[in-house]
Amino acid sequence: MAKTTLNKVKPLSAVDHKKLGLNKVALLALYRYMALSRLLDERMMRLQRQGRIGFYGTASGEEAAVVGSAYALKAEDWVFPALRQGAAALMRGMPLEVFVAQCIGNALDVAKGRQMPVHYAYRQVNFVSWSSCIATQLPHAVGMAYAAQLKRDPVVALAYLGDGASSEGDFHVAMNFAGVFKLPVVFFCQNNQWAISVPLAHQTASTSIAVKAEGYGFEGVQVDGNDVLSVYEVTKKAVERARSGQGPTLVEAVTYRMGSHSSSDDPTRYRSEEERQAWGAKDPIERLRLYLVEHKLWSGGDEKALQQTLNDEVSQAIQQAESAPPLAPETLFTDVYDTPPPSLEKQAQKQLAYLEKRNER
Repeated sequence: MAKTTLNKVKPLSAVDHKKLGLNKVALLALYRYMALSRLLDERMMRLQRQGRIGFYGTASGEEAAVVGSAYALKAEDWVFPALRQGAAALMRGMPLEVFVAQCIGNALDVAKGRQMPVHYAYRQVNFVSWSSCIATQLPHAVGMAYAAQLKRDPVVALAYLGDGASSEGDFHVAMNFAGVFKLPVVFFCQNNQWAISVPLAHQTASTSIAVKAEGYGFEGVQVDGNDVLSVYEVTKKAVERARSGQGPTLVEAVTYRMGSHSSSDDPTRYRSEEERQAWGAKDPIERLRLYLVEHKLWSGGDEKALQQTLNDEVSQAIQQAESAPPLAPETLFTDVYDTPPPSLEKQAQKQLAYLEKRNER
């Protein structure tokens, strides 16, 4: 990991881990997943530039927001992600090789190549697929929360969004419905200052995104999104409120997108290097690393060993994912209907016969 010099960010965290009930094991888990997220971004972007995957969107600079919020959930809770929450899926149990395969779209991809890269889903850990149409996951999360309320199922929906999503109609529909029915949902906004090339100042005239919750009758809270312990504390309280029947919360984690919006974007065309460097001095991973060192929980040797371990794990996952075969062509026809209609069976037979003739099956 590249070292940065923190620009006098003191204290490194606004809260002490012991007051949050977090021990050394928990702290190191937070650090590990943040470091893994950063490393994955670097390695996956290289794959994209080499033409081995088609698209990627990084979470670099936002790791504390993702990892700190996801750590506040129970296993039975549900996650409705946006673009940069892949680390949350890994934390909840998505295998690393499946994570990589989703960006390839082969037989190891649970979405069978029918979803855009970096649009992760993993049913086994209640991690729901999402759409590139901004904010559509928010009504989905509210629907799940409403169902949980009706069934008296004590689970919580954590719905992620970016600052740009707060301008979408789905955001307001979801907030209003959640507020009226006091649903067990937490809206978690990663305010990374840019919605592709649109700055926050052109996104909203309100004093914050968190304040928007007031119009819908529930609490909004703003937190330092680069302080993983503060993110965990605020999200944990919001999750507990939701689970106890006290309704939703809008959490705004103020952070920064250090890289491009995606592999298709050039951020140098719309933002300054000075701005990027200023936020780089507040690097969330470096802040947690220094916090660990300050509490005598980490050393240079630990860092070197962790980076080697993570590199090896990612290399192995990439090898496994790329070794998986292409999808069987018949899956085009078998996943739509339980009992396919005759017209679809006829199309399948014709297509498969064509592939047999070309020796492509």
